[in-house]
Amino acid sequence: MQKIESIKECGGYLNRYTHRSAVNNCEMTFSVYLPPQAEAGPVPALYWLSGLTCNDDNARTKAGAQRYATEHGIAIVFPDTSPRGDDVADEADRYDLGKGAGFYVTATEAPYSANYNMYEYVTDELPALLEAELPLLAGIKSVSGHSMGGHGALICALKNPDGYRSVSAFSPICNPINCCWGKGCFTAYLGRDESTWGDYDATELVKNGARVSNILIDSGLADEFYDEGQLLPENLKAACDAVGQPLELRLQAGYDHSYHFIASFIGEHIAYHAAALKAG
Repeated sequence: MQKIESIKECGGYLNRYTHRSAVNNCEMTFSVYLPPQAEAGPVPALYWLSGLTCNDDNARTKAGAQRYATEHGIAIVFPDTSPRGDDVADEADRYDLGKGAGFYVTATEAPYSANYNMYEYVTDELPALLEAELPLLAGIKSVSGHSMGGHGALICALKNPDGYRSVSAFSPICNPINCCWGKGCFTAYLGRDESTWGDYDATELVKNGARVSNILIDSGLADEFYDEGQLLPENLKAACDAVGQPLELRLQAGYDHSYHFIASFIGEHIAYHAAALKAG
């Protein structure tokens, strides 16, 4: 783990690191915002998972989250969205498959299975590394994300209900087995046996018994991908309503899919996570 950048902001430090990932079999880059409270001792962490085409840099420069992290005394971890490197399989002519589009699954199909293991990376390898090397409280973490990363946040929490204190998402892909983005990536990464896809679909996980204490989702009603049927939050709401899984789905009029939308509500999400991270 090598620090390659450190910027002071909002009283803390936004640091960037590289390390060799064993599960992804490549060099990975990630960023961590450590609030000033971390100088006095370990703090809880919020993991932010970004969307298609992004890396660790998008949210840390556009969301405006760091000042709220300082207010509440929590760290924010910004992983990359996929493995990287010249030897990593890619679809150079597509933005929605390959590099920048890891979809937070464990790939089972060649050539992607050699590197595309983002689920293990964000749930196991990266937290273990950071809790050993940085002033983060062991096991005290929450997860959020945007679009593909919102999908990632939902499945990470639903598949590991004891691993995260809280979960939220902005414009998440809620039912990927039924949208074009999900079908394309799942076919490539997981194979054509669609019976295996539900393991990485929040709606299907809820239908099959996965539970968390609460889910907070914001989606914009002026979001082009909402209109195109890529996000399908109503499918998740129907699944949650059917089994009594608490879900606060806020459909925000006039907001799109961009970081302008995220920046408008990120403070509320961080306050929501901070309350859970500091409870008990």
